[in-house]
Amino acid sequence: MPIIDRIRTFLASPQGRRLTEQGRRMAADPRNQQRARGLLARLRRR
Repeated sequence: MPIIDRIRTFLASPQGRRLTEQGRRMAADPRNQQRARGLLARLRRR
C-alpha cells in the first residue's frame, strides 16, 4: 500500500480526524502563529 494511501486512511479514521482538529485549533492560536513565523524567519536567513 503506497504511503499516500496509508496517510489518507489514517486521516479518515477517528484518531486522524481528532488529530486534524487539534492541529487546526493549535494553528488558530495567535501565540503559535507567532512562533511559526519566527521559526520560518530563522530558516529563511540560513
